Amino acid sequence: MNLKIAIQGIKGSFHHQVANQYFGDTIILNECDSFNNVVKSLLQTKSDKAVMAIENSIAGSILPNYALIDKNNLHIIGEHYLDIHMNLMALKGQKIEDIKEVHSHPIALLQCEVFFSKYPHIKLVESIDTAETAQRIQMNRLKGIAAVAAPIAAQLYNLDILAVGIHTIKSNKTRFVIVKTKNKEIPKDEINKASLKFELDDTPGSLATVLNVMNNCKLNLTKIQSLPVIETPFQYAFFIDVVFEKYKHYEKAKKLLEIMTTHFKVLGEYKQGKQ
Repeated sequence: MNLKIAIQGIKGSFHHQVANQYFGDTIILNECDSFNNVVKSLLQTKSDKAVMAIENSIAGSILPNYALIDKNNLHIIGEHYLDIHMNLMALKGQKIEDIKEVHSHPIALLQCEVFFSKYPHIKLVESIDTAETAQRIQMNRLKGIAAVAAPIAAQLYNLDILAVGIHTIKSNKTRFVIVKTKNKEIPKDEINKASLKFELDDTPGSLATVLNVMNNCKLNLTKIQSLPVIETPFQYAFFIDVVFEKYKHYEKAKKLLEIMTTHFKVLGEYKQGKQ
């Protein structure tokens, strides 16, 4: 039975690329127009698993997705790093001088700011997805409008690539997480990374103490991200990623952190992806 995988976006999007690379090309793709609808697809059992972008090496963390995973009690069961190649594309026969507007996802546009600063005549317009814009240009035969998207989108929607690799920093990677409603996926001896969430009392040195415990338990902190707790002004929740060589070291740290922190939660235990 083919896996049903929910993604934000459509065929030709970066999420589609990750789904194919991680699960293979025999999956059934559930295309969603927002991350909220990706989550709904999982909760309503329309999809088995989902792919969600969580951070980009240029644009930083995608904070709303952290909140979605936490709020809906989803579990991270894997991760995948994708090299992002941004390309400018339009209907065949056009040149950059013909383009008046460029439509794409806001993060995609952000990653190409330096390139577009050379073309002040082009208006940047935010859209819901990179590939959706490419598809819309082809379907509606939109002249004077270009998309920023992956090379696969140009192939799928028969567009000309006007400029290749227009992202500002050429080493441009996005980290995607694989999520589902249940956490059990792989045996403990294969797990070497975990995503955790906790809150701390507002006392001096509380975060430093937690970090020392992780260090003493041989955990390597690879990510720390704070988000405000809406119900409590100036109180923050911390989302962290840790990697480790032995599960027993992580297990020891987890027991200590459960005592030292409040609202402690395991968001996922999984195998570290190749960067």
